[in-house]
Amino acid sequence: MTISAVLFDVDGVLLDSAAAHRRVWNSWSQLRGLDPEKVWQLTFGRRPEDTVKDAGAHLDPVVERQVLDELLAQERDSVLPVDGALDLLRVVSRSPWAIVTSGDRVFVESRFAAAGLPLPAVRVYGSDVENAKPAPDCFALAAYRLGVSPSSCLVVEDAPAGVRAAVAAGCTVIGLTTTHQEESLWQAHMCATSLSEVRNLLDSHGVLTLP
Repeated sequence: MTISAVLFDVDGVLLDSAAAHRRVWNSWSQLRGLDPEKVWQLTFGRRPEDTVKDAGAHLDPVVERQVLDELLAQERDSVLPVDGALDLLRVVSRSPWAIVTSGDRVFVESRFAAAGLPLPAVRVYGSDVENAKPAPDCFALAAYRLGVSPSSCLVVEDAPAGVRAAVAAGCTVIGLTTTHQEESLWQAHMCATSLSEVRNLLDSHGVLTLP
């Protein structure tokens, strides 16, 4: 296996945002009279507006996205880096890499800045593609922008939808078990329980020694 670039999901991989997102979706579900638990299960690795479409077909996804963004803004200070994120990105930054997320550009970049996390030159957000995760478009776009083949990209993902998208794009996938059990990430080619383990896997595949 030849790896030319690393693609990272953000929420649950580089940013510890699960608790903040859970509060946002619980508040929104209660505002709209929906079952918070059922809604929460639809959120992982997906754009908010896509979750809205599945959770409440009678609702306007554009309007609800604005409501969700306002709720998320209130949680800004509670979103922190995943343990080991800064050290890993400092090393990976020597090689071609990108972030591929269903999240919002402004929110993600403000959180990276606040945490002192480096941003790569290539950043793909949910708004950059017509079909978001679990469709493969976002990973294919990141590979294209990096000038490499998806088959030479190693993806780090924590959500089943993201794993499915990366596999469908032809990437090799590390499933990070921060938000889901390993059995839920069964399509991943390998799994890790921490970013320290991810770093070891990248090192073993020669990624951290790329020029």
